[in-house]
Amino acid sequence: MRHLSRAVVRNLCPAALAGLLVVSPYPAAADDDAPKGPAVTVLKVAKSCFSDIVEATGTIIAREETSVRPERPGLKVTDVLAEAGDTTTAGQVLARLALPEGGTLQVTAPVAGVIANSTAQIGNFASAKGEALFTIVARSEYDLVGLVATADVRKLAVNQQATVRIAGAGDISGKVRRIGATVEPNIQQGMVYIGISSQKRLLLNGSGRALIKTGQSCNVAVPLTAVQYSSAGTVVQVIRRNRVETKRIEVGLMSGGNIEVRDGLNEGDVVVARAGALLREGDPVRPVMASAEAAK
Repeated sequence: MRHLSRAVVRNLCPAALAGLLVVSPYPAAADDDAPKGPAVTVLKVAKSCFSDIVEATGTIIAREETSVRPERPGLKVTDVLAEAGDTTTAGQVLARLALPEGGTLQVTAPVAGVIANSTAQIGNFASAKGEALFTIVARSEYDLVGLVATADVRKLAVNQQATVRIAGAGDISGKVRRIGATVEPNIQQGMVYIGISSQKRLLLNGSGRALIKTGQSCNVAVPLTAVQYSSAGTVVQVIRRNRVETKRIEVGLMSGGNIEVRDGLNEGDVVVARAGALLREGDPVRPVMASAEAAK
């Protein structure tokens, strides 16, 4: 256009001038900041606290059992006033027995607790040396005697809080009462006694599982789906300036689909919620923000 006179340019119609602009050899500059590549769900890294939980599986036993018998021999059961599963108080009448010389003898509970077993039946005989009429779990106190991995025994301490899960009884609160001093050589597991109290009748020798809280750690966290395990170690994919960067991390505790990141990420970093092999270092992406719950 520099070879055309100013007069000619002024006389060109707008359509012709537009045509000259279209065929200009200099293309319009691209918007470098516009996002490119596939849409990727991402989330901001946030802090979270994780409980260090040790699991113990085992059986339910009575911490202390009290047997109830008459002090005299040759007595016949005439009345049975309690049965297995009942909760008793100290001094409560459990049964009445007929004396040989006439009259009755009342059999009472020496302690409060839960009746675990009863053999008392009307017409049967009872004596001081015979089978116990009643067996009471004293004070309704039980122990879960459980086994834990040898590596976890060192984490245990007396009075640590535990949640004991028993089929048919739900979750019951408990505490570590005693830790075994030896390891079972054949299975390389240690023993722990979890004390529990329950007014419900727990089946002795029934199975249970204890979740023992041995500590807590607070750090940034990401969903398990954001973590990849490769020859380079444990990594996540971080988004910076709409491009993928691979970051190596050190992980810790896990809980509820999330994992603790002890090193390699900072609060506020943006990571790919579901990392995959389709994304590579330096790939352009269009990040779509999502909450941690939606990314699971």
